[in-house]
Amino acid sequence: MNVDIENLISDFELLDDWEDRYRHLIELGRALPEMDQAFKTPATKVNGCASQVWIHSRVTGNGVDKKLALQGDSDALIVKGLIAVVFTLFGPMNVSEIQNTDAVAVLARLGLKDHLTPQRSNGLASMVARIKADAAAA
Repeated sequence: MNVDIENLISDFELLDDWEDRYRHLIELGRALPEMDQAFKTPATKVNGCASQVWIHSRVTGNGVDKKLALQGDSDALIVKGLIAVVFTLFGPMNVSEIQNTDAVAVLARLGLKDHLTPQRSNGLASMVARIKADAAAA
């Protein structure tokens, strides 16, 4: 597993209550690079999210070094933070690693499932599915 996601898991473990964790999620979302407005199209919109969510991926490299350069945005701050978490998980991976990673198990270590609304949990699953589909298509 990559160092960035391990650090994020450690950060979450240090935060005692969920209000602090939600604040941390919001900070992660605010730190996401701005998404180019031209990429906010029906093709990049993630279905299954209660909020507006867009994820744009671009293939970089080739062969075993083929990766996805990811950009994302949402109209909801916590959801934008969830995008940042998913990007932290998948960002350093090549497309084969993305396809073979059990994202549900990794994200479970953050304890999000017990503290997200069902709509946000479904949206998170939809984001993961979109990135895995993009990796498979690459």
